[in-house]
Amino acid sequence: MSVFSHLRSRSRFKPFGVLGQFGRRRLLAFAFAIAAAQIPTPGLAALPAEVDGEPLPSLAPMLEKTVPGVVNVSTVSEVAADDHPLLRDPFFRRFFDIPGRQRSRESQSLGSGVVIDAARGLILTNHHVVRAADQIRVTFDDGRRLDAELVGSDPETDIAVLRVNRDVPLTEVPLADSDTLQVGDFVVAIGSPFGLAHTVTSGIVSALGRTGLGIEGYESFIQTDASINPGNSGGPLVNLRGELVGLNTAILAPGGGNVGIGFAIPTNMVKIVVEQILEHGTVRRGRFGASAQDMTPELAGALGVEIFRGAVVSDVQPDSAAAEAGLKPGDIVTAVDGRAIASAGDLRSRIGLLQPGTEIALEIIRNGRERQLQAVIEDPYADFVHGETLSPALEGALIGEGVRRSNRSRTRVVIVGPLRPGSPAWQNGLREGDLIVQANRQPVATLSDLKGALRSAGGLYSAQVFREGQLLLLARR
Repeated sequence: MSVFSHLRSRSRFKPFGVLGQFGRRRLLAFAFAIAAAQIPTPGLAALPAEVDGEPLPSLAPMLEKTVPGVVNVSTVSEVAADDHPLLRDPFFRRFFDIPGRQRSRESQSLGSGVVIDAARGLILTNHHVVRAADQIRVTFDDGRRLDAELVGSDPETDIAVLRVNRDVPLTEVPLADSDTLQVGDFVVAIGSPFGLAHTVTSGIVSALGRTGLGIEGYESFIQTDASINPGNSGGPLVNLRGELVGLNTAILAPGGGNVGIGFAIPTNMVKIVVEQILEHGTVRRGRFGASAQDMTPELAGALGVEIFRGAVVSDVQPDSAAAEAGLKPGDIVTAVDGRAIASAGDLRSRIGLLQPGTEIALEIIRNGRERQLQAVIEDPYADFVHGETLSPALEGALIGEGVRRSNRSRTRVVIVGPLRPGSPAWQNGLREGDLIVQANRQPVATLSDLKGALRSAGGLYSAQVFREGQLLLLARR
């Protein structure tokens, strides 16, 4: 089991010791004042407002402006009831006089969010907070509750954008340039840990550009020791000016609780994803066509170089953007567009967020010599068609053909590409990455098969898809 934990809380309280000891007594007056604000004991309450004529530092003025832009995000999802196979047999139920079974139950979850555009009513949160949600509601610090709709989300970066009634006055939190962050900068986390709404904790930036953690597909996390717990997911990590520098996402929790190692998505990654979600309802990534691995001392010795950072190219797909650029296995990628590459995960995150058609400059080392290459990111959905050209039931999705590989076999399937939340395709249960093998009980291997199956039935009433390695049956509600 992974020790990394997302921060969505499924109940108001959990059996964790949430009132742990406060460390870092040597952070002098700054941290001392923060601790004083968080735990009002008789001794600390008697502190004077000034010492030697100088006011004690406080986060209160900044928080007064920032907290109104932070929300509690609660969701309700309808999930299938998990019962014994015998209970699904009508004869068995009649024989033992068992009442009709409940086919589904409600699942509730809790997270946090932050207003990033008051004029348009846009709220930022984590994808895993609102994943599969049938109802989303946000609560502000003044007690207001509003229904929210999902504009779009990206599972690979764990980012989601919500929208609320834009006629309601909102307070937004400005976005900072996360590239200006430095290790040691003070940061503040705001959220709803364990359902305790608008809780404020503080700490420092412990590390930058954390990758290879296996939390998300594209990783370049801010690591912080600000106390983050379940329920903080989607909440803001802000600097001392009250500007958003990161979106709290996960913690390292070997014992199930906070140990002072939390991770946030930097705002510069957030900006790229949000821009695409607002334009397309999803993220349309380009394809580079190369695989890489981290540079190690052993690899450096084998390649005859004295470089210990970078990404070593292990494979280049034929006819890909990487192949067209002249990249070869064994090349060491040290920079993209002038920005240093520290690892394979760093390279994947840097290139994986680029849109099709983007031109990039690669700095590489080949046979001990530095070289520069130019590449153009290709469109992985160039051969896909708009779903509405096949059937109104698929409107809002890109649909294409592909091959599913399993146990040395290859099966032709229909692939669901990016799709718009709330569209007919979305409402029919399809999700990006689904591999359709059956529609309306008819086998599907090509776009022509899918079109025929939907046309003969007058719509999409059932589908069998592979999703995240599992075979699922979708049925129209």
